[in-house]
This record gives sequence, C-alpha cells and structure tokens, in this order.
Amino acid sequence: MINKHILHHAHKHGFKKDDIYNAYKIFFGILVSESRLKIINALRHGKKNVSELMQELKMDQSNLSHDLARLKRCGFVTVEIHKKYRYYKLNEKTILPLIEIIDNHMSQYCIHILHARKNKMKGGHTH
Repeated sequence: MINKHILHHAHKHGFKKDDIYNAYKIFFGILVSESRLKIINALRHGKKNVSELMQELKMDQSNLSHDLARLKRCGFVTVEIHKKYRYYKLNEKTILPLIEIIDNHMSQYCIHILHARKNKMKGGHTH
C-alpha cells in the first residue's frame, strides 16, 4: 500500500496512483549511479564546492556538474552560494538520516553478500 502522504501530493498535482511508481523510479534511479553515490558519500560530513569534489573524487567537471544537477533537482543536495563559489551539501532533513538508515541496513543485510562473492571469486581462481 502506498503511503497516504505521497498519494495526497500526487493527487494534488494531478497524478494517479500508478504514476507514483515513476517517482520511486526517479528516486531510486539517483542511487543506481556509482558516481552519484560517491558524491553523496563525500558530502556526508559537510559542504564542498565543485573544485573540492573534483579533486576528492577524481571526476571531470562536466560529469560532476551533471550529477550534482540531478542530485539537486531530486532534492538530495542543496546549494549555498558564498562569493564566487557554490557549495553543495546533503539535504539534512531527509537524505542524511536516510543514508544513515541505509548504512545500518547494508551492514546487517548486504555486506555478507559482498563477502560471499569475494570468497566465491577466490575459489573460482584456484581451480
């Protein structure tokens, strides 16, 4: 069952229940990209400008700017302008707490899968 809160907002904007799944696809589509996940992780402990992110993540400006625009459009990051610099930071109200929940979930339910894959690969190379 879809949450009544999101249903209310969807109906308010003229969308039907089935349209809501497209919003889920947009949200989770953000998290499919490794580069966007790296940006999110880099911003966990505070705001950074594009130059700082380029240096830390070893990304070119074009791809970084594209990813930041997508993260901003979907509300994952906010922008603060100080003099000539734009500083990006995670949405502290929703995304930062969500990332902490995801980390807790992954540590309990997903890390063991990586461990099993690693062991399987090791085993596959020994034969």
